[in-house]
Amino acid sequence: MANTEFTADSNEALSLQLMRFKDDIDMLSPREADLVETFHPRFTYPIFGEGEKIYGYEDLEIHLKLASGSLRQFLSVQWGSKVANADDVEGTLYKFIPPDYHKSEADFMAGVQGDSTTFRPFGVKIYSYTPASYNRGTSKREDDQEPPAPFQDDSVVYEVYWVDWKTPGFREYHRRMQIFILLYIEGGSYIQEDEDKWEFAVLYERLKRKDGVYTYHFIGYSSLYGFYCWPDKVRLRLSQFVIVGPYQQKGHGSRLYRAIYEHILESRPDVAELTVEDPSEAFEDLRDKCDLRMLLSSEKFLKEAYGEDGAGKLGPPMDRVWTEKWRRDLKIAGRQFSRLMEMMILRKLHSDDEKRIRAYRLQVKERIFRFNYELLSQMEKTERVEKLEETFESVKEDYKRILALVE
Repeated sequence: MANTEFTADSNEALSLQLMRFKDDIDMLSPREADLVETFHPRFTYPIFGEGEKIYGYEDLEIHLKLASGSLRQFLSVQWGSKVANADDVEGTLYKFIPPDYHKSEADFMAGVQGDSTTFRPFGVKIYSYTPASYNRGTSKREDDQEPPAPFQDDSVVYEVYWVDWKTPGFREYHRRMQIFILLYIEGGSYIQEDEDKWEFAVLYERLKRKDGVYTYHFIGYSSLYGFYCWPDKVRLRLSQFVIVGPYQQKGHGSRLYRAIYEHILESRPDVAELTVEDPSEAFEDLRDKCDLRMLLSSEKFLKEAYGEDGAGKLGPPMDRVWTEKWRRDLKIAGRQFSRLMEMMILRKLHSDDEKRIRAYRLQVKERIFRFNYELLSQMEKTERVEKLEETFESVKEDYKRILALVE
């Protein structure tokens, strides 16, 4: 049995830091100091095991520092005391980070300085946005919120780049940034580099120094995989989506998702729809809110959906031919679009309209039954009816929660 005095929590022992050259640090306001401070991972079990424990050390400190743009890495493992059969921390981490990491902090910082002016994002810029100057560096925001309205000062601009394996140098860069997948996504794992259908959207902060020099700082990224979609298109599946610790809860997640969606909608005629692989509850919320905001901003959709006199295509029951046309045009996956339509109906459903309430209940229950057919079909009729009603009420309450956050 391991001696608990020499057992460390790997989430606490491992600290991360995005390193900037001093000229870029000087540009940060006091409220932005957290961008260069150390932070800890959410998970380490993919690296150190399910228990997230490291045996054999007292006062263990693992420092993984990354250049904020190029993501070149420096690894340091320090401890107060160590037993003879202690876990090999550096050897374990070596399996998950590129082998060219620095062991000399002086050499690493020299690299940070050089990279600060020479590093440029890979790929093609597809999207950009700016914070409001008066709100830059203020209190943290919910990650599903839109950052404030644009302003004219170009000292800070956030940019999204679209890239794939064919871009020279990106494969090596990806090996540096993929560590965040393990540290922040539940059940996250590395993708196979030999599969050429991967595409990526990478988000950066672009800073303009006082001397006019631009520098770029990594914020997060998403990986997407293309599947054949009959007869001649591609179904893009969003597989991984991560925003690095210091940038979380500041609206960047919603912007990255919006950049991906708008790129697919406006610039990718080869893509039939965007799907999401096993979304977490947090990401599903983010997607719901972004998609709802998009629908609510479309005057044409709203006019057709609700009609002039409240008798629009959404019903209920909704016009399935009409909804399928909009779904295809907007390139949204079937189940997601059905959920969005159910939310859009609910926001206009009056409590005294019994006919429409009944039609809505049947519509939602039908979808729930189809989606959970294998499980529900094995139940006795009475149990099945009760389970459907219970699920319907739960879904309706969740819809109300989401709608309250976007209106």
